[in-house]
Amino acid sequence: MSSEFLGKRYKLSNSENFDEFMKALAWKSAAALVSLVLAGVSETSLTMSQVMTGILGKRYKLQSSDKFDEYMKALGVGMVTRKMGSSVSPVVELTEKDGMYTLKTTSTFKSTEIKFKLGEEFDEETADGRKVKSVCTLEGNKLMQLQKGEKDTTIEREFGPTEMKAIMKVDDIVCTRVYKLQE
Repeated sequence: MSSEFLGKRYKLSNSENFDEFMKALAWKSAAALVSLVLAGVSETSLTMSQVMTGILGKRYKLQSSDKFDEYMKALGVGMVTRKMGSSVSPVVELTEKDGMYTLKTTSTFKSTEIKFKLGEEFDEETADGRKVKSVCTLEGNKLMQLQKGEKDTTIEREFGPTEMKAIMKVDDIVCTRVYKLQE
């Protein structure tokens, strides 16, 4: 989804599958929508920016990880860096200002920050030192990232009201990392 949709107003024309739609926007129920209505925001004229408040500015800390060492090994990451990377619990935060997104990953081992516009390729140096070309897109509550380099990887970050799940793929390795919302 590109920034051309930000700031626009949309009218509800059909409420079929409304609960599924709300879940896709990272709300467990319409409770978050009720809060917006009580704050004076019309449920039929939510802007994309208001929808994004369910995702942006939240901080998520790593709680569990599956096949992360295998994922890093498949990328050619050395043993010492893999051990260090596996021993920390990073915090992830996604923010946006004027169509420029920032994804910060902070840990005691290493912190990274990428800045990007949706759908536009950018240069990235990964936490393990690889230099890649990346493209990020937003699909509902999922930030999709494709990294092209010596080995292509995909990272799907699904943001929810209480957690963010990152599914990272390289070759035939699928790594899942679950981050819990920090209060």
